[in-house]
Amino acid sequence: DYLLAVGGGSVIDGTKLISAGILYDGDAWDLVLAGRPVTHTVPLATVLTLPATGSEMNNGAVISRRETKEKYPFYANYPIFSILDPEVTFTLPPHQVACGLADTFVHVMEQYMTTPGQSRIMDRWAEGILQTLVEIAPKIRENQHDYQLMADFMLSATMALNGFIAMGVSQDWATHMIGHEITALHGLTHGHTLAIVLPATLQVLHEEKGDKLLQYGERVWGITSGTREERIDEAICHTEEFFRSLGLTTRLHEENIGQDTILEIERRFNERGAKYGENGNVTGAVARRILETAL
Repeated sequence: DYLLAVGGGSVIDGTKLISAGILYDGDAWDLVLAGRPVTHTVPLATVLTLPATGSEMNNGAVISRRETKEKYPFYANYPIFSILDPEVTFTLPPHQVACGLADTFVHVMEQYMTTPGQSRIMDRWAEGILQTLVEIAPKIRENQHDYQLMADFMLSATMALNGFIAMGVSQDWATHMIGHEITALHGLTHGHTLAIVLPATLQVLHEEKGDKLLQYGERVWGITSGTREERIDEAICHTEEFFRSLGLTTRLHEENIGQDTILEIERRFNERGAKYGENGNVTGAVARRILETAL
């Protein structure tokens, strides 16, 4: 016997918590707050309908509690199998497809845009997924019923967060942790929050990420001329323009999110003693700088 999750990341993630909660004598939210992987679970399988989170081939989840406007990571067991049929994506709302493309892109960036020179293979693999997304995104916007395009999208989303491009490299995840708070406080779709936060993260941290930004700019966007700073700025601009080409806003004010939210996220980070990013330096104060840059 097993649980069957039919849906996108939220459905699969919720089922992962259910699979653990069934065997737990207490409130399943306790398992989320504990922050430890849960291995005693009911088996689950998935039928993916919305490519984005990679939850169909990883053991992670993100769980929200609406009453308290909180959203935290949770880890359990991998699905025993997953079915991916590109045809089920043909009727998805275009906004959800756009958010899925953005989510996939940022999943790769969280593992790629860190310390340079760690693994040629991981870099090239990550860059291949990014290049694929840049190539197929405008075509998907024109024709969401193209089987091969949607198959490439589905596989890109899975490969972006199944652990393959994470081998032997440092990871960031600051953009995700900030984005989770925006979703928790305002209900904005997860992938959309990442489109707002990532360009600002790159801008604020451009000095420490400079060498990797140059590599990214050259290999993904073909940027080879200009000064170091000009090429870095151009790479960041291309990233934001990519998200806007999906039909997503990339500034907080466009979603009527302002200083009160920024201060609340800073407070939450400080309360937890948060130190995100590959260098552990994205504290509440840095998160505030990132969000103010994204205004």
